[in-house]
Amino acid sequence: MKTPTWPRVVAHADMDAFYAAVEQLDDPSLRGRPVLVGPRSWRGVVLTASYEARPYGVGSAMPVAQARRRCPHAVMVAPRFERYEEISRQVMDVFADFSPVVEPISLDEAFLDMSGAERLFGPAPAMARRIKEAVREATGLAVSVGVSATKYVAKVASACGKPDGLLVVPPQTARRWLAPLPVSRLWGAGSKTVPRLEALGYRTIGDIAAADPALLAHQLGSAGAHFHELAHARDPRRVDHRRRAASVGSDRTLSHDVSARHDIELHLRRAADRVARRVRAKNHVSRGIRVRLKTHRFELLTRQCRLPRPGDTSAEYFAAARNLLDEFDHPGPFRLVGLAAYDLEWRRYPRQLDLFEDGAARRLETTIDGLIDRFGAGVVQRACDIGNAPGRAAEVSSGGVNLDRLRAEPLVASPADALAERDRSLRRRSFASAKLPTRPKVAPVP
Repeated sequence: MKTPTWPRVVAHADMDAFYAAVEQLDDPSLRGRPVLVGPRSWRGVVLTASYEARPYGVGSAMPVAQARRRCPHAVMVAPRFERYEEISRQVMDVFADFSPVVEPISLDEAFLDMSGAERLFGPAPAMARRIKEAVREATGLAVSVGVSATKYVAKVASACGKPDGLLVVPPQTARRWLAPLPVSRLWGAGSKTVPRLEALGYRTIGDIAAADPALLAHQLGSAGAHFHELAHARDPRRVDHRRRAASVGSDRTLSHDVSARHDIELHLRRAADRVARRVRAKNHVSRGIRVRLKTHRFELLTRQCRLPRPGDTSAEYFAAARNLLDEFDHPGPFRLVGLAAYDLEWRRYPRQLDLFEDGAARRLETTIDGLIDRFGAGVVQRACDIGNAPGRAAEVSSGGVNLDRLRAEPLVASPADALAERDRSLRRRSFASAKLPTRPKVAPVP
């Protein structure tokens, strides 16, 4: 009997516990242990929890204090975004070997349009298996892959197969497969929408599929029609390889609230450095800057502005952020300070300088990028150049002045934690600096 032809073949590949998995890859002593990636203070939220930590009820976006109470023996590791972006580029290169149409969703997941690739890589289960094998060969990490005829069903399939999963849902059975799943699996049903759906009597995706579309529209507005289409496994969205990140940001929850302007500016300066480096790494420029402050009562305040011209330097971002501070009328104190570059576009070479523009700042920052790429993130640190606030001097570490370890913002819970983190950092650098074999190109099925 001939296998029915799929209208499209869409794969969704999602790395498993990506940040934690990278830390376990670079530091073998962490393997098999519960690992939490996030700030090493008792404030802020967990970015990623390893699968060893999840049986304790720990997950991403959980407050660090709550996570450490639930899993007190977990190892807390500070995030290293430069390393995650490095691995992410390797993963995306692997995906590009399988399809010219790859839509990255974040550092650790992407959609691949595999339509027509059956002649090269075999049927859906075989191509998913080859994607998993190629990612593991290139990075040493596990990826879960879901395959179906729509982006929505493929994404749900990859999530249901975790960890290290492979799940193929043919379009002919997609609606039946979705039916028993909870409404929380609907794309767009968040923490506020799910209780509302359950209060209306919708517990499963099958309940949504069986509902009257007019009633759903009356109860939920435009979201009702959207959910009804998804419940029937209908999703017209195509894989868009031209999709770019909407913004690049850096938010930090502080160990101590701040209210003085020079303290806020200090954190904005550090955020501007991080964001500008990530924007340059993507070969993008930004047309706008956004500043976010969160009060001690968890009220989120945001101000944004357009840049005079598209930019990618810390100096431009910080200058705009300082001006935005004048627009906040809240006295504080603030527990979170963040900066984001938005409205990104590809950098066009060569850049035309203004008559009075000095290109030295950008040359300096790109030179520092090269040093960090070669020797690691701690090789160069910015001196404390924002005022001379008493009692706010930066600690002097073995690598020089380190703005990431302010006396008023302790990042580790104890000296023992500090020693453990130093040892982990040395192991990670040693392991990550080892030369890996060149990844071979993926060959089609003979």
